[in-house]
Amino acid sequence: MTATPAAHGYAGPAGVFGWLLFDWAGQPFFTLVTTFVFAPYFASAVAPDPAAGQALWGFATGAAGLCIALLSPALGAIADAGGPKKPWIATFGGLMCLACVALWWVAPGAPGAVMLGLVAFALGTIGAEFAQTFNNAQMPRVVPPSKLGRLSGTGWAVGYVGGLVSLFLTLGFLAADPTTGQTLLGHAPAFGLDAATREGERLTGPLAALWFAVFVIPMFLFTPDAPRELPLRAAVRQGFIGLRRTIGHVRTHRNVLTFLAANMIYTDGLIALFAFGGIYAAGTFGWSAVELGVFGILLTVTGTAGALVGGWLDDRLGPKPVILGGLAVLALASVLVLSVGRDFVLFVIPAEPSAPGHGLYDSLPERLYVAFGLLIGAAAGPVQASSRALLAQLAPAHDIGQFFGLFSLSGKLTSFAGPTAVGLVTAITLSQRLGISVLVAFFAIGMALLARVEAPDVVRG
Repeated sequence: MTATPAAHGYAGPAGVFGWLLFDWAGQPFFTLVTTFVFAPYFASAVAPDPAAGQALWGFATGAAGLCIALLSPALGAIADAGGPKKPWIATFGGLMCLACVALWWVAPGAPGAVMLGLVAFALGTIGAEFAQTFNNAQMPRVVPPSKLGRLSGTGWAVGYVGGLVSLFLTLGFLAADPTTGQTLLGHAPAFGLDAATREGERLTGPLAALWFAVFVIPMFLFTPDAPRELPLRAAVRQGFIGLRRTIGHVRTHRNVLTFLAANMIYTDGLIALFAFGGIYAAGTFGWSAVELGVFGILLTVTGTAGALVGGWLDDRLGPKPVILGGLAVLALASVLVLSVGRDFVLFVIPAEPSAPGHGLYDSLPERLYVAFGLLIGAAAGPVQASSRALLAQLAPAHDIGQFFGLFSLSGKLTSFAGPTAVGLVTAITLSQRLGISVLVAFFAIGMALLARVEAPDVVRG
């Protein structure tokens, strides 16, 4: 089946549905592997200790970010010259799937498990991020500019729901508390999975791969792609020529560059915040997969609501005010999260820690951590969704792939520095809390740069 655009030049309902479902397909990698299940499992059960696990995870995230930063603009330029984006999505989506499958063999105490986990996670991140970059570059062909905010916000919301469903399935049927041997629903893990060797957590990698492979199909079938213009070898040559031209005339796109610089800073903070949130909670409160998973479910619910409301506000107020408001909330919530420890709240107020065999979030510090985390979830969706909507309005249509490559670059150029800084500070201080604290400034700096961006005038519904 060949996907064709609707009569008005944009995608029809099936094409829009296919594009939206990409976020559903890709989100389990970020929800299950990067944030709520596999990353905390790696830090608490595979790495020598939680602080070392956080440091190693930071270095792996930083290495993946550096690779993405170096390759994104060039690949975007080549894709622009060649035309279609779907072959690139298939290639990097396949890389993500293969890397995720390898996570199954990252077992506690297994020889080489630490290195295998780090390498597979880094390769999976590279594949997932590049696939997302090329899917984003399809946005201007899907809907007109006045509907980009709603499209992007709905996509993020659909992705959050996909992450929520995959997380519920993992917690309810696969991942078990190693102490009790039971899942969140009170059953033994499905398929005879062994809770002692953490097979439920390890299965999140293959599950994310299978999920992506199945649910990305409608995008390939129904969402129209750009027509092929050049064969690959000519596209590579023409792509680099176009990239040099874009860089050579970069001063004419000063407004876009200011936005990309802002995105570079605040996205770095977001990436690291989500990458280490679960690890921090596992090390600070001793949360197992069940506590982390329930937290992830709650966070996903608020993220879904935030993305939907953010998309609605985007189409009425414009993406810039939505991003600025979301960053302000993120900065405040991040400080509040760091103000909570195992036996204190708001930095200095003593509080009773959880007792052995405690119930779900039975201490005041845990409940406050959850509340502040939910605030982060509600603000993160609008920031991410409106950022790609703003770029789709700012970037020249004929170079959209290059600019989304630069967008990915701006989101990754310092992303290796942020997680690496977290890893270094954690390794030096042996404190997870001090390691995370270095991220707060990224949101404030990003806000200051974004305030200088001149948003385009778009007729809004």
